[in-house]
Amino acid sequence: MDRSDGGRVPRSVVIGAGIVGACAALELQRAGHRVTILEPGPPGGEQAASYGNGCWLSPMSVIPPAVPGLWKRVPGYVADPLGPLAIRWSYLPRVLPWLARYLASGWTEARVQRTAHALRAMLRDSPALHAALAAEAGVPELIRRQGLMYVYPSRAAFEAEAMAWRVRANTGIRWIELSADEMRQREPALDRRYGFGVLVEEGGHCLDPGTYVAALVGLAQAQGAALLTCRATGFRIEGGRLRAVLTDVGEVAADHAVISAGAHSRALAAAAGSRVPLETERGYHAMLEGVETGPRTPLMPSDGKMSITMTRRGLRCAGQVEIAGLEAAPNWKRAEILRDHLLRSFPELPRDLPAERVKLWMGHRPSMPDGLPCIGAAGATADVVLAFGHGHVGLVAGPRTGRVVAQLLSGRAPEIDLAPYDPRRFG
Repeated sequence: MDRSDGGRVPRSVVIGAGIVGACAALELQRAGHRVTILEPGPPGGEQAASYGNGCWLSPMSVIPPAVPGLWKRVPGYVADPLGPLAIRWSYLPRVLPWLARYLASGWTEARVQRTAHALRAMLRDSPALHAALAAEAGVPELIRRQGLMYVYPSRAAFEAEAMAWRVRANTGIRWIELSADEMRQREPALDRRYGFGVLVEEGGHCLDPGTYVAALVGLAQAQGAALLTCRATGFRIEGGRLRAVLTDVGEVAADHAVISAGAHSRALAAAAGSRVPLETERGYHAMLEGVETGPRTPLMPSDGKMSITMTRRGLRCAGQVEIAGLEAAPNWKRAEILRDHLLRSFPELPRDLPAERVKLWMGHRPSMPDGLPCIGAAGATADVVLAFGHGHVGLVAGPRTGRVVAQLLSGRAPEIDLAPYDPRRFG
């Protein structure tokens, strides 16, 4: 697909400066492309999902959100606006087709296992890939490779999730089981109701995702990329070839384009000939600034289903799934639930922090119903590549997504099988 028109350097426009767009820009530069990045806000800013995620670099995040039996809980999710997965009544009619596909994708363990194998190929070695990128961008201290923990009240609670761990094991993921005493030694501040733990040593985390993404975009700029503050609106395609990306400030001439605008990618994909069922899973985080108590290793309590990570900005807990679209106002009670669970998980945390030291955030995960991103050529032209829909694995999947995007647009064979991610899988 590389198009140089008589030796001219190919011009590639990357739409979106989140983690996927930043990685794609850098990899396209390595491949010899002249890159322009389009982003309406500051790279790494609070408007972006890359800013507010859970900070985890988890190659073991291979279990899709939908698993067998989830359909039985949907009525409860609709009825409870503060549950771990909430669906707003007003949005339910619009999201029903997506929700049906979502539930079907995890109907059986065999389907979950197929998804897990595809995700494992994308996520494998991700902490090492991030460490290399961070070093190149001059921020090596932002990536830590010290493992990730899952903690449970008991071994029985762990065994209740046997299907998920069996699926992980079948993809090659290994872990160390920790007794109550071993957990106390590792995490002395953790509430004693947790009596069993699992340590996955290959995991890592990012101490400041917003600053990290900004540094990657800054590196691309230092290497010659242009960063335009604008919003992409469509494409000028003539004779099956891309000529320009349309924006709210005019045309940007292009031989290639990458759609990596996160939850805002659906309309752009349609403009490039690909109709895909992209939805936003709204996620929240709460962060306590200036506290010293917290986990030594990032961890996830089984009864909270949230990541807890000590970051450079504060102690962050992130999670929750809310299906309510792009326009609905945040429900900050959902972030407060995270905060309260964080306080219960670490009893020594101060309860009287002033409001300005408790930061709440809401963002939009770009999610496909089958738990797999869309990566591949657009329907109208192979000059446009889709690279969005990563759901809960956007940060960890960024480096390899960037690599395969550059491989596609440079006429090289992708380093992993992209068939599971093909946008055409939805018909």
